[in-house]
Amino acid sequence: MPELPEVETMRRGILSIVGGKVTDIAKPPCARRPILLAPGIAAFRRRTVDRKVTAIDRVGKRVVIVLTGGDRIVLEPRMTGLVLVADPPTREHLRWEMSLAGCDVKKVWFWDRRGLGSVRLFSEREFVAEFTTSGKVGPDALVIRWQELRDRLAKSRRAIKVALLDQKGVCGVGNLYAAELLHVAKVHPETPCDALSTAAWKRIHAAMVDVLQEAIRYEGSTLGDGTYRNALNKDGGYQNCHRVYGREGELCRTCGKQEVIRIVQAQRATFYCERCQKPKL
Repeated sequence: MPELPEVETMRRGILSIVGGKVTDIAKPPCARRPILLAPGIAAFRRRTVDRKVTAIDRVGKRVVIVLTGGDRIVLEPRMTGLVLVADPPTREHLRWEMSLAGCDVKKVWFWDRRGLGSVRLFSEREFVAEFTTSGKVGPDALVIRWQELRDRLAKSRRAIKVALLDQKGVCGVGNLYAAELLHVAKVHPETPCDALSTAAWKRIHAAMVDVLQEAIRYEGSTLGDGTYRNALNKDGGYQNCHRVYGREGELCRTCGKQEVIRIVQAQRATFYCERCQKPKL
């Protein structure tokens, strides 16, 4: 599932469309499970054609295309969605197409193998209501300060790994990067939030920023199924840097002495090193 680094890579991959004018919006023929597309294609086209792209933003794990007049196209990859400017991996999984003029990129595609993603158009007021004032989306993981991270999560009795996945608390961290950052912070993933010390919260915050920024530099992680691709339909590189994620039974890359363990938390796989992440505060 694309997390903050992968989605930020998608955002950066389409920055060159800023200044371009939307000339058409299309829904390619697709016999697969349909994605959420709102409004319908006719209304979508009517509200966007002849508008210029003024900015490319990101809200957590969503790419946001800002148009003149304030409307925003929100592309949410979910499990297998991709935002592309190059030829897609397959044609049968294309879900949405935007044609442009006045910029180097002629088309932006949303591709989704499993059909769990969405493309939605919001007015400026609707966007603020959905993503700013509703409480559904917490502060971005690259913006939040350590004190706010602690204040938002420290009263919870949930395990810290599980709490980090709650997008209402902090937005952008998913299963892969939660495991990686807790390893860097030397925090056991099952530690209850309300048992963490101030020093531990500082380490978690610092590790979160460092790991996410490092992953962005490598353009995200392309795992064994090869689903995630950047906007040019190329692999990310951070999978080669994973310290614990997906490395069950292998020696920890940090200590070199203990095998990485896999457990299940909230129906998600967690990887950690017992030697580096002892259950202490």
